[in-house]
Amino acid sequence: MEALKSIWRKIPSGIVCLLIVLGLFMYMGSIMGAANMLNTVMKTAHDLLLNTVFYLMGICVITGAIGKLFVEFGVVDLLEKILRPMMRPLFNLPGVASLGAVMTFLSDNPAIISLSKDVRFKSYFKKYQFISLTNFGTAFGMGLIVIIFMIGQGYYVAPFIGLLGAFFGCIVSTRLMQRFVIKAYPSYAEENAAEVLAADEDITHNPAIEETSVFTRTLNSLLDGGRSGVDVGLSIIPGVLIISTLVMMLTFGADSAAGGYTGAAYQGVELLPRLAEKINFVFQFLFGFTDSHQIAFPITALGAVGAALGLVPNFMQQGWIDGNAIAVFTAIGMCWSGYLSTHTAMLDSLGYRELTPKAIISHTIGGLVAAIVAHGAFLVYELLF
Repeated sequence: MEALKSIWRKIPSGIVCLLIVLGLFMYMGSIMGAANMLNTVMKTAHDLLLNTVFYLMGICVITGAIGKLFVEFGVVDLLEKILRPMMRPLFNLPGVASLGAVMTFLSDNPAIISLSKDVRFKSYFKKYQFISLTNFGTAFGMGLIVIIFMIGQGYYVAPFIGLLGAFFGCIVSTRLMQRFVIKAYPSYAEENAAEVLAADEDITHNPAIEETSVFTRTLNSLLDGGRSGVDVGLSIIPGVLIISTLVMMLTFGADSAAGGYTGAAYQGVELLPRLAEKINFVFQFLFGFTDSHQIAFPITALGAVGAALGLVPNFMQQGWIDGNAIAVFTAIGMCWSGYLSTHTAMLDSLGYRELTPKAIISHTIGGLVAAIVAHGAFLVYELLF
């Protein structure tokens, strides 16, 4: 075994990468045909850009504008004060952490990092609590965008059931991360993340008084928030085009109406459904999935929730989605929200890169709990209504 490991370490990473990429394309090309495969790649990416990315960007612009407006006129502060009492008993975090939940819900995971750089905000936390903010903030990342997107697909109750699932997933992920940190570094349970503030200082209080008119403040908020929405919309393009195209080609099959592969968009080799069918009873029991294709959403959400959302319209066209799936997708999409691609950068920014594996394990479990709770809550909803 050691000899094999030694040989493996000596193989240049470039060769390994080349073999994986060639193997993947040779596998798909052998089934679809090389020309059809390349045409499908380009046409799928093009259709996703026009019909999914720009739709998502529109949602990002609107939600960004609303979020900035809420910040400007104190709605965020109001929500933060309402949520404060829940923080200690549910998440074992100080009350000001609720501000991070609201900000990430209105924008994206990195919003918690900008808050954590504020010394006043940081001073309320013990070190183990401060580190767990990575899990706490990620569980609500892009929440408003996900919910509005699902509502736009014609589902009005299921997304909010999913929000409930994400809430429970966040509790599990945050508390698990705190336990892991204390077990690895017992001193972090007592050490402060920063110097403690004076008792009368308040992180949510802004002494600056706006002298501009309400109209000007409203206009500036809408335009600035919309601009930040454009930035978010642009940032999801690589994930949607690259990850969604690959996942779709591994999920969809040939065009039965056309009698095989034609090189059209959204054709593929159906590898993921075949693999999922072997353990489909697990997904049916835990998540209530009624179709093996549905497993593609949580797999994609691991890397980018925007890319995962890109799967939904096409799944709906195929008739693979029901209300339960939307509830589970919302829960797991919000809770995971691309944590594999953000946790490393977020913990590195906080200065605790070595704890990344513990954060990923905690959040994986939290996301699964979110999906299970959403499925159970949807079953209860169906029984009652």
